[in-house]
Amino acid sequence: MRAVLAAAGIALLLSLLGTPLFIRFLVRRGYGQFIRDDGPTSHHTKRGTPTMGGAVIIGSTVAAYGLAHLLTWSPATISGVLVLGLMSGLGLVGFLDDFIKITKQRSLGLRTVPKLVGQSAVAVVFAVLALQFPNEQFRTPASTRISFIRDTGIDLAFAGLAVGVVLFVLWAQLMIAATSNGVNLADGLDGLATGATSFVAAAYVLIGIWQSNQSCQLISQAGPKCYEVRDPRDLAVVAAALMGACFGFLWWNAAPAKIFMGDTGSLALGGALAGLAITTRTELLLILLGGLFVIITLSVVIQVGSFKLTGKRVFRMAPLQHHFELAGWAEVTIVIRFWIIAGLFVALGLGIFYAEWVAGA
Repeated sequence: MRAVLAAAGIALLLSLLGTPLFIRFLVRRGYGQFIRDDGPTSHHTKRGTPTMGGAVIIGSTVAAYGLAHLLTWSPATISGVLVLGLMSGLGLVGFLDDFIKITKQRSLGLRTVPKLVGQSAVAVVFAVLALQFPNEQFRTPASTRISFIRDTGIDLAFAGLAVGVVLFVLWAQLMIAATSNGVNLADGLDGLATGATSFVAAAYVLIGIWQSNQSCQLISQAGPKCYEVRDPRDLAVVAAALMGACFGFLWWNAAPAKIFMGDTGSLALGGALAGLAITTRTELLLILLGGLFVIITLSVVIQVGSFKLTGKRVFRMAPLQHHFELAGWAEVTIVIRFWIIAGLFVALGLGIFYAEWVAGA
């Protein structure tokens, strides 16, 4: 528990104090955000705001994780390292995207194919490694079984281990792509994606601690209520570091934002959430915990699908937050109300997680 608290506190301080230093560095280099002309006109005043702030979140999270383990003399685990590796890898892809936008002064960064290749490569490496490294109980960081609150009876290795590995890699890629792009779509208003991610990360702190206390590795009479997660307590440390880094960054990212996280941050945060879901065996539960991101993503799918099929738009603009902007809602009002929705989804997800344990699985 000390490592969890240390990770959250250190990440908060590093992000809170490191962000203004990074802002000054970006201002000196002239690395400002390019704003699309077809977006809400109120966003034109944000042109030139420093971006790529996600680098601070990634750095603070990784550093806090390492320092928390040093301070508590506890070893890092492969599950925690894999999630941080996934986060950093996707952050690198996002950094390249942001850097091209800034240097070329255009809204398009990496082309679609190179960006997808980069995301897929990081996801494949994570997925393959997550099925390795069994512990004394032969548990690996991930499983070929589809999980909700714990592994279900749906096993992707139904036709053999080789088929299971391939299907799991595809499943992990889908999860990582959906989550990272969902956070990316939500990152359109000051503080929206950062705050919503903080809620979900906080949920995974609680889930990791609970799974650790009810781990099948610790309970002598292992029954249907215990969790077969390889490193639940260390995953709580990762989630705590992520939560603290997001809170510290939010101080500077809240409206009016002094810095944007950019794709560097949004892809990394989405990847971290997907990695936590896979390694805590709560893959489908992430749909509830990240319900706000699901709604925002669906608004884009509905808008594009409706326009292609009927030539008509359902929303004034997609993603959904921009629809309410054009409807006259103030930016701060939208962000706070969306945070409330995000919090309600997290509460619902945690309620179902706990109710399943109470019911005895």
